[in-house]
Amino acid sequence: MSSTTLRPASIRLPHLPSARWVRLVSPVLIVVVWQVASSTGALPQRLMASPATVVTTAIDITRDGTLPHALAISLQRAVIGFAIGAVIGIALALLAGLSLFAEQLLDPPLQMLRMLPFYGLIPLLILWFGIGELPKILLVAFGVAIPLYLNTFSGIRSVDGKLAELAQVQQLSRLGLIRHIVLPGALPQALVGLRQSLGIAWLALIVAEQVNADAGLGYLIDNARDFLRTDIIVVGLLVYSLLGLLTDAVVRLIERKALTWRRGFLAS
Repeated sequence: MSSTTLRPASIRLPHLPSARWVRLVSPVLIVVVWQVASSTGALPQRLMASPATVVTTAIDITRDGTLPHALAISLQRAVIGFAIGAVIGIALALLAGLSLFAEQLLDPPLQMLRMLPFYGLIPLLILWFGIGELPKILLVAFGVAIPLYLNTFSGIRSVDGKLAELAQVQQLSRLGLIRHIVLPGALPQALVGLRQSLGIAWLALIVAEQVNADAGLGYLIDNARDFLRTDIIVVGLLVYSLLGLLTDAVVRLIERKALTWRRGFLAS
């Protein structure tokens, strides 16, 4: 008796809606339930403003310049802090990844620092640097540097040793080894660290801007709390989340462009 083998290619799944549209169902459903609860009084306005009120408030504070000004201040802090943290994190990862001595010297304190909560650093930063912009930028830089260091270091150490042997055969210099072997090999893991560090950077910025700040999205949220303006609080939180999603999408785009060779290699 002959038997036929069922191949995976012969299995036809029923037509399903586009995953991109399916992902919108739950957010839309949440907003609808939120609006209904607010309209019926099940969710009091003093506890949470309705979606319609949030949209109206967002338009109002955008028109009067409050939201654009706060957003500009926050973006400035985020960009400066990210640049400082990225340089420090990548530099330390290169040192520790390429030298066993540097690893023994740098890795233990960095592993200890990654366990510290943001709030635990704020009193010291204020004591050392005052209540100006520097503590806020340094807090963001700290949030960026640690995950970027950990992932880049792991990427460097996971580079195939046979590639280093190939570099010796090709008589590559130390700089050539780093440029042509180490950095491309560590890039996938480094980009993972970049996505993580950007997410933590926005969290650090929220914390920093709610402590002794006089401008920015965090200050806007903190000030709205004192006046029980839940609509402004929700607007600020939504802006933070949108900024996080936008930066993550940018990194994913960079990842697709930079790692085209990797997808082709895995598919072959």
